[in-house]
Amino acid sequence: MTRIIAGKARGARLGVPPAGTRPTSDRVRESLFGALDSIDAFAGARVLDLYAGSGALGLESLSRGASSADLVEQGRPAAAVVRRNAALVAAAGDLPTARVHETSVRSFLQRASGPFDLVFSDPPYDLADEAMTADLTALAPLLSPDALVVIERARRSTPPELAAAGLELVREKTYGDTTLWWAEPSTPQPEAESQSR
Repeated sequence: MTRIIAGKARGARLGVPPAGTRPTSDRVRESLFGALDSIDAFAGARVLDLYAGSGALGLESLSRGASSADLVEQGRPAAAVVRRNAALVAAAGDLPTARVHETSVRSFLQRASGPFDLVFSDPPYDLADEAMTADLTALAPLLSPDALVVIERARRSTPPELAAAGLELVREKTYGDTTLWWAEPSTPQPEAESQSR
């Protein structure tokens, strides 16, 4: 079991899929959400939780004031757990019910409209670097101008190819065996003056 840490649904107990997912540790979640709270990242935010697992990250965001949350989880047993958790959190905090998408991250991103303000990407450790870069590249056009993307990987993993995906690193922090990368959309570069002038 894991719990919602703070907000309107504080204390709500979330189910965890029996296999195939890797829940973010309590220590990492508490540090991450404390840092996000300090920059007022939740009020009215449109949240996207990719590779959602139990949905804890997106649901915690709803509890803390996000206006909506889309939770993407391909595994059928895990998606069923996410749906139950979404209903539980909505009832516990009188909150909007998160939308659960039982599909692959790539498929979701190819048809989603956005924009999203806060995105959590916690892919399986065995996801190939190329696949993660492709997912981040598909995500970039769906971000609001001030969006924040938080990527969670094993400390031993290759850092995400942010520049190739149209993102810029904001901060990087390691907690034991877990590293978090915070990124934002790259600042568009001014177009070079036409050579014909």
